[in-house]
Amino acid sequence: MSVLKDKRTQSKMDFVNVANQICDETLEFLSRLSARYSRLLAPDISALAMAVADNAEEGNSKFPSDDLRLEERTKNLLTARAKLAALDVQMARCYSVLYQNPQGAFVDKKGKSIPPAEALKKLENMSQSLGEKIDQEKDLLTGTMESDKKKRQRQKEK
Repeated sequence: MSVLKDKRTQSKMDFVNVANQICDETLEFLSRLSARYSRLLAPDISALAMAVADNAEEGNSKFPSDDLRLEERTKNLLTARAKLAALDVQMARCYSVLYQNPQGAFVDKKGKSIPPAEALKKLENMSQSLGEKIDQEKDLLTGTMESDKKKRQRQKEK
């Protein structure tokens, strides 16, 4: 049975799900770059996006039941957060490249460039969506690490 949207709580898996969404949206965004810029920017940026998703997934697979597992999980989550910050900076470079010629990044159903105003709006929507997910992921990763630390401290006190 489904839970109403306003009654849902945050899942422990949200940081993995959002990381995967970031990876997917980043790849979609990079596909908008011209071949000239794609060769220069896409490989490094896509590697960062995939590293965020990979480290989130790997960290999620380690249940912090002892100090070693907690340390390993924390390393993965810290790496995911660091790669996320680097991804944010690199995506800013992509935005500035695409803002120079936004209509060159988008075509209509017939394969023709769309008007500049419409292209700019699409670019802004894509960058806004990805930026919000990056901010959300940072908060989720930080919250997960804090929660893990508190749980581990409670376990030690027992």
